[in-house]
Amino acid sequence: MQRSYTIALVGNPNSGKSSLFNALTGLNQKVGNFPGVTVDKKTGVSKISDTLSASVIDLPGTYSLYPKSADEQVTYEVLLNQKNADRPDLIIVIADASNLKRNLLFCSQIMDLKIPVVIALTMMDIARQKGITIDTEGMERMMGVPVMAINPRKNKGLAKLKKTISDMSETRTAPLPDFIDVESITGPWIEEIKNITEQDSNYAALHIACNYTELKHINAANRIHINAILGENKFYKSKVQACEIMMRYKKIDTIMQQCTVTDSPMKKMVISDRIDKLLLHPLWGNLILLAVLFLLFQSIFWLARYPMDWIQQLFAYVGSGISSVMQVGLLQDLLVNGLLAGVSGIMVFVPQIMILFGFITILEDSGYMARISFLTDRIMRTAGLNGRSVMPLISGMACAVPAIMAARTIQNRKERLITIMVTPLMSCSARLPVYTMLIALVIPNKYLLGFLNLQGLVLMGLYLLGFFMALIVSKVMDLVIKTKDRSFFLMELPVYRAPRWKNVGITMIEKGKIFIRDVGKVIIILSLILWVLAAFGPPSEMRAVDRKFTALIQQNPEQKELLQHEQATAKLEHSFAGMMGKGIEPMIRPLGYDWKIGIALITSFAAREVFVGTMATLYSVGDVSNGTQTLEEKMQAARRPDGTPVYTLAAGLSLLIFYVFAMQCMSTLAIVKRETPSWKYPLIQFAYMFVLAYGSAYVVFQLFK
Repeated sequence: MQRSYTIALVGNPNSGKSSLFNALTGLNQKVGNFPGVTVDKKTGVSKISDTLSASVIDLPGTYSLYPKSADEQVTYEVLLNQKNADRPDLIIVIADASNLKRNLLFCSQIMDLKIPVVIALTMMDIARQKGITIDTEGMERMMGVPVMAINPRKNKGLAKLKKTISDMSETRTAPLPDFIDVESITGPWIEEIKNITEQDSNYAALHIACNYTELKHINAANRIHINAILGENKFYKSKVQACEIMMRYKKIDTIMQQCTVTDSPMKKMVISDRIDKLLLHPLWGNLILLAVLFLLFQSIFWLARYPMDWIQQLFAYVGSGISSVMQVGLLQDLLVNGLLAGVSGIMVFVPQIMILFGFITILEDSGYMARISFLTDRIMRTAGLNGRSVMPLISGMACAVPAIMAARTIQNRKERLITIMVTPLMSCSARLPVYTMLIALVIPNKYLLGFLNLQGLVLMGLYLLGFFMALIVSKVMDLVIKTKDRSFFLMELPVYRAPRWKNVGITMIEKGKIFIRDVGKVIIILSLILWVLAAFGPPSEMRAVDRKFTALIQQNPEQKELLQHEQATAKLEHSFAGMMGKGIEPMIRPLGYDWKIGIALITSFAAREVFVGTMATLYSVGDVSNGTQTLEEKMQAARRPDGTPVYTLAAGLSLLIFYVFAMQCMSTLAIVKRETPSWKYPLIQFAYMFVLAYGSAYVVFQLFK
């Protein structure tokens, strides 16, 4: 019988914490939210031994136990609240061996909370390159907790780590020794706070004294009591914290002297430093960045083309098969043109979503994503932003919702607000299905100079357009919003590492599943609703259309197939969905759009990718091809009443530009309201993005028509 056990992973950013989490849990992981906040909660299950199954929590990375952001506050609450549901039985502190002194500060703070601790040293290979040798056994004796070297990227040291965890879970370990004497820098009154808040250690009580007004689990009565104790004993938070850090580093220096040996007093230049000379060069670094982006967007078309073709052919075959075995009627139409069309609109773009996230994971895993932040910091500052804004903007290429939440790390209020307001201009993965469908429709699939795919170049141009427009809008907002606050951007660059291909594969599979599960539910539900709206309309008008075309077919039986197609189009036009599209057609006609595109613009406000499912449903309702044509073929064949194509180059480019700039996402508006917190900013955001989208689309259509 397996026992239940909870393990928390903590550590500095870029210490290898996520790699260890993936190595321990594999595919047995999920992402949710911590109770009461929108910070990601990554949990997973790991089989430690035949008798022990552990729940593993990957807590947000932090340099110190004292929180400075919403992410770090979550780690704080979990570790200090004795009754928190996520409070661990064991903490694994992941420490970067190549920056050991700084990492040991956090290790020592965690140890003084008196929760069982294991210290896992990563980056041992980088430490060796720097000429650093670490005596792990000696460090274990001096620290008083298990210390071991691991390499989760190569699964080295994990067996020993699991054995240590299993042994510690079976035996009641003795209380950890105090790393520092807290009472010597506070006074005996710290014991009183420890008792009234039911903490395990004086150090936990010190944190309560420093942050009792911010900790949610401290009740009002205890806050009053703590405030009285602190006032009586003239407690100065900054002075006590400074004393604590000095005491810790004094002891850490002793440990470093006895347990580490450095070959040379001059730190050796590791391979990462040599690579950075090229990749962070003001000229060559930016050219290489453009080349990396070029490769990314070329690959999205090149690699995804074959699985996308297979998926389209599969759904065309299934649709044709259902049509051939089922009697013509509403049920067949619902299955083929409602449900199947909606599902195909989701599945056909899964390969591109997976490839996009696979590349992003490779960039993060290799350490290059942090260099992108460094390279673009100068550009950010010219637009009135801080370098910390880069990561939310880059994250916006995946999804604006977590990217906006990531802006919490920006301490300057003005820069945080501007970042939130412009992040949706970054082309997210939800736009990708819209881009690729429209690009395939109006941009020729040809190569320039024999190797530059034109469609891939256009896709890259759309992403860059969103980025540079975000900078322009940022500069305007910087001039409008006045403040005297200044901020600085400090960032540690991780060493370069080969991507962990298992982690890349897991991420691609997980993102594909999330797209199908979360986005798929919305698209399928809206596709079915849209099918109903497109299949039915005012009874009198629908009967009038049937009577008209029945008479025409009787008079011209040789044109039966053409007239049936015209009848289906007329019924769609007079349906409830058609009435919606016709209602906004006068407003969108100057952009080159017809009423069907108008319907898609309305439905895709729920989520941009719904545009594809909407078009799949609209061009399938009443379709007489029995599902043998792909959506692209149907849209290419679409004609206006005067016989001209609906999807010309001008109309296609206009629609692409509209979706680059338009705020077509309810979830993003909701999270902006939550983060600001006010409806003022989401409304301003929606308004400026709509004006920008409409105006730009109008100009593009007029230029190319």
